Amino acid sequence: MRNYRSSYPFTWRVMDVFENAFSTIFPKGGNKYTPYLLLAPAILLVGTLVVGLLYIGDSSLRTLDRSTFQFSDHWSLENYNRAFSEKFTWTIIWRSLLGSIIVTFVTLVLAFPYAYIMVRTTNNTLRKFLLIALFLPFFIGQVVRAYGWLIILGNQGIVNDALSLVGVEPIRLLFNYPAVLFGLVQYMLPFGVLMLAPAMTAIPEEIEAAAGNLGASWVNTMRHVVIPMAKPGLIGAGLVVLTLSLTDFAMPAILGGGSQDFIANAIYDQFFRTSDQGFGASLAIILIAIGSMIVGLLFSIFGAGTLALGSNIK
Repeated sequence: MRNYRSSYPFTWRVMDVFENAFSTIFPKGGNKYTPYLLLAPAILLVGTLVVGLLYIGDSSLRTLDRSTFQFSDHWSLENYNRAFSEKFTWTIIWRSLLGSIIVTFVTLVLAFPYAYIMVRTTNNTLRKFLLIALFLPFFIGQVVRAYGWLIILGNQGIVNDALSLVGVEPIRLLFNYPAVLFGLVQYMLPFGVLMLAPAMTAIPEEIEAAAGNLGASWVNTMRHVVIPMAKPGLIGAGLVVLTLSLTDFAMPAILGGGSQDFIANAIYDQFFRTSDQGFGASLAIILIAIGSMIVGLLFSIFGAGTLALGSNIK
């Protein structure tokens, strides 16, 4: 007879201990309180965020006295009046909105074929390469990547050094709006692919083959079969990329050089450079309102896509 300890691995026994402990806390079949216990951590996190939001809302209604650097004891809409009356505010709002829309469009255009090839290829080496190239940026970090582009695209960077070898004068590739958009697209691309890949996987290859057998060209198959069936992934990816781009801080700060600020950069400046937390809080509330309205509008028009919570949400 085989020895129990050698035939039953130690890791399995450890898992049995955890399983028994979990069964004790959550009996089989559960009870009426089990769903609430499972939701408790998420509710606590959301509650903490709500408390922070209430504090920001309170701060946005208090003005800063420049003579004493004390905030008013009473509420007023002065910060909001100032925000909407200054050209500066409308400039950064427009820059942020336009940038996030452009970044979302370009990211989806690049992410779609990437995700399609990664899912459909039969070459394991190619699939592994695409997966490594997809996940590698997550191990580097956004700030490090932004500084990497400074080295590559700077006046004394690799690109301009290469151009100088063929007699081309240095080109200003950084500290402008296109540089910020370029950095954001490069940063958002993995998010777009990760949101699109499950949608591509859910499309049966047999449907594409059937379309081809019925005489549809590859272009028509993509246009009338693949893209419509991938709509949930496109919507989900678009929403994620749009909201992340709209609220991004690092790329505009580093690649924009302080001249191409988004709303998040303006909020940071008001909180930590001018110490006007009231005005900064009002900008934060405006950003939250804009983001919420955009997401709500997209939900009402296109549905929630892969972010849907149930089959009834379209």
